[in-house]
Amino acid sequence: MMNFPRLRLGLSLFLLMAFVMSAGSALAIPDTDQRDQIPDQYKWNVKDIYPDFDAWQKDYDRLGVMIDEFAALKGTLAQGADQLLKAYKMRDDLGQLAYKVHSYVSLQHDQDMRDTAIDAKRQEVQALFAKWSQATSWFSPELLSIPLETVRQWMDANEDLAVYRFAIEDLYRQQKHVLDEQGESILAKYSRFNSSPRDIYSMLTTADVQWPTVTLSNGEELEVTAGQYYARMESERNRADRELIWRAFLETFNQNINTYAAIYNALCQRDWAEAQARGYESTLEAALDGNNIPTSVVENLIEVAKKGSGPLQRYYALRAKLLGEEKVAIYDGYVSLVPNEKKYPYDEAKKMVLESVKVFGDDYYNTMKKGFESRWIDVYENAGKRSGAYSSGVYGVHPYMLLNYTDGLSDVFTLAHEFGHTMHTVLSNEHQPFVYSDYTIFVAEVASTLNEGLLLDYWLAHTDDPAERINLLQHAIDQIALTFYRQTCFADWELQVHRMAERGEPITSEVLNSLYLDLLRQYYGPDTDIPELYGATWARIPHFYNYPYYVYQYATCFASSAQLLKEIRSDDPKVSQDAVQRHLKLLSSGSSDYPMEELKAAGVDLSKKATFQAVIDRMDMLVTELEAEIAKLDTDKK
Repeated sequence: MMNFPRLRLGLSLFLLMAFVMSAGSALAIPDTDQRDQIPDQYKWNVKDIYPDFDAWQKDYDRLGVMIDEFAALKGTLAQGADQLLKAYKMRDDLGQLAYKVHSYVSLQHDQDMRDTAIDAKRQEVQALFAKWSQATSWFSPELLSIPLETVRQWMDANEDLAVYRFAIEDLYRQQKHVLDEQGESILAKYSRFNSSPRDIYSMLTTADVQWPTVTLSNGEELEVTAGQYYARMESERNRADRELIWRAFLETFNQNINTYAAIYNALCQRDWAEAQARGYESTLEAALDGNNIPTSVVENLIEVAKKGSGPLQRYYALRAKLLGEEKVAIYDGYVSLVPNEKKYPYDEAKKMVLESVKVFGDDYYNTMKKGFESRWIDVYENAGKRSGAYSSGVYGVHPYMLLNYTDGLSDVFTLAHEFGHTMHTVLSNEHQPFVYSDYTIFVAEVASTLNEGLLLDYWLAHTDDPAERINLLQHAIDQIALTFYRQTCFADWELQVHRMAERGEPITSEVLNSLYLDLLRQYYGPDTDIPELYGATWARIPHFYNYPYYVYQYATCFASSAQLLKEIRSDDPKVSQDAVQRHLKLLSSGSSDYPMEELKAAGVDLSKKATFQAVIDRMDMLVTELEAEIAKLDTDKK
């Protein structure tokens, strides 16, 4: 999952679902949850940003001064090209400094969210960003008061100002949704509260959560943390224990289900209020318009995935047969179809991931190697650490990656996934001016999922172990099940709940549970066992709270990367190399064009339903291949 700020329009909205090269032998997971007992080589080095908090404080104070200096430019833009260029350059300086100031405390907060002193500094940054929002709220209305033709003449005559042409033209495209100065100022004053649902959810699920402990059938006492939940749902062979772990984990959220519903209702009301204030007809339109994405992309995705859920249902029927069950529950969807006790220590995993990306050339490979050697990654789980995984860019420094590595097969793929994000950030920062150095969420998951596909190919080519091959094919199928079908189901739920808010309908825990269960039954079919408790699953999905209208992009990006990967795999060297170059160009494009256009240049057209249907066809093919591998395994046993 990518975690990065969006800075193109000047307002900093810092947003959020995967090796150190050493000469020594591979180490197992440290037998401790205490961060100070984990070797430094497995922890990120935030001193690359600032050596200490004294240095951070100086830049924090300087950022405050720069915000005031920018506010003083109000009323000057109409003076001409030089003055407009001055304002844009000052915004760039503000943005670059903000990356560092924010990231230094945010990363330390994520490594131990119980640290109240760090959280206090994080809140100071949020307050400063609210001031920034207010101090810059005049900029867009004032620029839009100048005729576009006048600004175009300025850009034609001033080469430096012309760098901002796409950003300026894009702002005028959205002109009808930009309020006057007073309106923008009022919205800016409320911007500090925009993160409240996310912050409350984060504290409730991390800092204040009490993870349950269960006793498994073998007498083992297991604390069901988020990291342990995902690891054990994949590896636990005993179905009764698997259900026990699943129930304990989900009940942790279900016991506060009304609170989660209240938080999510507040988020939906916030989104609808701002959409209305800016003159949008729906929250979906408001969410997509910034990147000029038609709402039909989401609607087509949902339609095609729901109608094409047959291969998913066929896969779960196969699971039932292999696991010896009349029906499988969705919580059976993680466990390996054949036992796989192998562990993949981090230092071994990083070598596989590096080898898998050699198709991208020496520069790409060496940059990844540098990241492993230079402590860009926080590897293992520790008490208070944020769950999940992400890559977060720090402009002018380097990206940082958060993992919660547990030596499982899926952890190796997570490592490849997050490094895809990291390399996207590195290449965008290297090839674009700051104003376009970030990239949109809409393309954010292409590099990550494509890296996973390359790892799968490499791994299958280097193992003769029948059980491991089955587990790898299963992983590929599960990626489609989870990244395409499940994320589309999430998007379907999210869209329907937001439309409830738009219609003024009540949003309660009962409503949210019922809708979630209904959608699961549509996607997974009547032959999958879906317990009532599963209706509370929405409460544990952080993306709903952190990034509204994010999850559908996992599915669109997966469709995009699948098409690119197919060409990279081509036996024709010319076709393969051309696809590699188009992919690297995409990663180097930042936000210098609309994401749909960037993808078209890379050879992917998401306006066509056929692009999504191709993923469904691949799912069907992979299930057939898995059936064949299982048949071979059965024959070998005989």
